[in-house]
Amino acid sequence: MYSNQDYLSELLVEAGLTTPEALEEVRGSLRTKDGIVTRLLLDGTVTEEQIAQVIAANSGNDYVEIEHLPIMPEVFNAMSAEVAERFRAVPIHDDGTYVTVAVSDALDFETLDSLPHVIEREVIFACATPSAIGKVLKENYGLEAEESSAADSFKVIGEDGEEEVAEAGDAPIIRMVTNMLLDAFKMRASDIHIEPLETSLRVRFRVDGKLMEVDNHPKRLLPAIVARIKVMSGNMSIAEKRMPQDGRIQMRIGGKEVDLRVSTVPSNHGESIVMRILDKSSLLLGLGQLGFYSDDQETFERLMELPDGIILVTGPTGSGKTTTLYACLNYINKPDRKIITVEDPVEYQLAGINQVMVKTEIGMTFAAALRAMLRQAPNIIMVGEIRDAETANIAINAALTGHLVFSTLHTNDAPSAVARLADIGVQRFLIASAVRAIVAQRLVRTLCKECKSAAILTEGEMRMLRIDQSQASESNIMGPVGCDACRNNGYRGRLGIYEMFNVDDEVRHLINQNLSTPQLRRRARELGMRTLREDGIRKVLAGTTSAAEVISVTMSDAD
Repeated sequence: MYSNQDYLSELLVEAGLTTPEALEEVRGSLRTKDGIVTRLLLDGTVTEEQIAQVIAANSGNDYVEIEHLPIMPEVFNAMSAEVAERFRAVPIHDDGTYVTVAVSDALDFETLDSLPHVIEREVIFACATPSAIGKVLKENYGLEAEESSAADSFKVIGEDGEEEVAEAGDAPIIRMVTNMLLDAFKMRASDIHIEPLETSLRVRFRVDGKLMEVDNHPKRLLPAIVARIKVMSGNMSIAEKRMPQDGRIQMRIGGKEVDLRVSTVPSNHGESIVMRILDKSSLLLGLGQLGFYSDDQETFERLMELPDGIILVTGPTGSGKTTTLYACLNYINKPDRKIITVEDPVEYQLAGINQVMVKTEIGMTFAAALRAMLRQAPNIIMVGEIRDAETANIAINAALTGHLVFSTLHTNDAPSAVARLADIGVQRFLIASAVRAIVAQRLVRTLCKECKSAAILTEGEMRMLRIDQSQASESNIMGPVGCDACRNNGYRGRLGIYEMFNVDDEVRHLINQNLSTPQLRRRARELGMRTLREDGIRKVLAGTTSAAEVISVTMSDAD
């Protein structure tokens, strides 16, 4: 038995298969007769043995020349003729504990998973050529080889960058990854997490902000799955497994354009993958659909019509800040306005808007991109995130010189953004002069419309939300139940709750007075600012979400 060597690079170069697309063709088995691997086999550029070695190298299994092995006759008792024919597999060694079985496609996870259960033995897999397996099957089981040429024995996959459904003949790994993406989209997942554990491969989806385990696969499938996803992204190295990589996949699913941001990180058990699903249809949502009530929406729309100043959206990671900013840009995107964004990365591609991606490795930082953008004479600028003093000061100066600027900050509430800007080096008089409004936000799960039912608040919930009995009885308070539409969790979808801090003349005076954040927050509430929890309470009373959901999301807003 040959030792497992890394033949891949040498063979691909020799055969001219140097692109990720070509590698993906090598890694499949039995689909079409006109692909590059088929043509190379037919004209003799590569041999069947070389292709089998490539598959063996990729799958982490040994390549064996079984026609030259001295296989003991009793070894064939480990597998019946029916099973051998069904799986096109040959037992080549049996030590009493493990059976070593040769297959032609060591990346066919259906065979790898099913065969040990069928023969009720522990199996070690090896890779051989289809013709060699056919010959051994004929000589030892009396089975005729399948009527197919060597060229037909390997599936060739054409990578077109836009796979919507899995064909019945697709390679198992391709079907598996494609179905995973389809399932995630159908479940409205925002993230797909593929996580290698010590002995298994866990797949989890994040749906409405909550992670749920949806599948568990054998650990040996990890290399094939990672390679398939990297090939789909088009710009990720299959060979690089020691460094983090980022990529992007563009697909069309269910008639919708969907982008997936791919991130791989090496972990102690292998490469971990996270794919963030960016549904472009969310860009068409209006502020009302995001969760703004009519009064807040009217205020926000008025702010977006201002000729200059800076509007900040704050909140932790995953609170929907970017979606709100994109909704704003979509609202004000008109032919007579030039809009430029600087983002890290560009999450959605917007028609009619100039979008610049940060590339720190070449010096294209937020600050550098922002300085360049100002020379492009824009009317409106969006800065994905203010992270440092240089970016903050350039954004503030842009707002003071006739530009309307949108950006985000990581703060817990709206008034805290003032202290955050001051902490990173912006002078308070500049903050007071440039900032027009600060909007803090969170996302709460909405009750499933199909199964929600009337609910009664507990005393604890009423106390925490400061709702009295008469107010509760006059409202439409609902609670979660669970049905097929919401997968029995009672919630389906999310919407925002908001805290709008308008910076008027009185607030500017308070900022210049160097008030602390608690003092500024207290005065803002006296001036009419509605807190995150208070906005959430409105949505509880309207039957949109539950009391428990608002309480859990706004624990820091309990005062």
